[in-house]
Amino acid sequence: MAGKKRSEMMEETRAKLIASARKAFAEKGFAAASMDDLTAEAGLTRGALYHNFGDKRGLLQAVVDQLDAEMAARARDIGAKAGNDWDGLLAEGVAYIEMALEPEVQRIVLLDGPAFLGDPSQWPSQNGCLQETRRTVERLIAQGIVRPLDPEAAARLLNGAALNAALWVAACDDPQDVLAKAVEAFRVLAEGLLARPS
Repeated sequence: MAGKKRSEMMEETRAKLIASARKAFAEKGFAAASMDDLTAEAGLTRGALYHNFGDKRGLLQAVVDQLDAEMAARARDIGAKAGNDWDGLLAEGVAYIEMALEPEVQRIVLLDGPAFLGDPSQWPSQNGCLQETRRTVERLIAQGIVRPLDPEAAARLLNGAALNAALWVAACDDPQDVLAKAVEAFRVLAEGLLARPS
């Protein structure tokens, strides 16, 4: 029983630090958020941060992982409502690109994440999205909707197009204008995979 309480307390501490950091990173950005910003609101010490995440960068990784997982789940839900695998695949990609307009996603995942954590295509959370896209492409190939090509190659190109479009939207001066261009180009690129282009 005592072991369970300790693990629950550790998980609660991690959750508090992630929530506090998420707020601070969204409001101030990673570089400007102080260690006190990250710990004081959670009522915890720097030691708790170091123990659970190693350093501020480790905490950013945990926040990005949480946000990225939420983004993937939202995109999946949108795709599931599209009616079929092809429309779902497009809807997921477009949803991901559109999330670049959300201030929290924009700052933490698309601006600070790459700046401080490196190439987003190498993040563990992106690998999960890639594998889901690959499975969808495999189904579409089996259904004769997508040309018979390497499913992983197609999935990597689709995910890369959506990710880079979102990065472009997040970093530009006129996000609404760029969003429309990015979504149109994403759709046209994706349609190139169709066995019988529309």
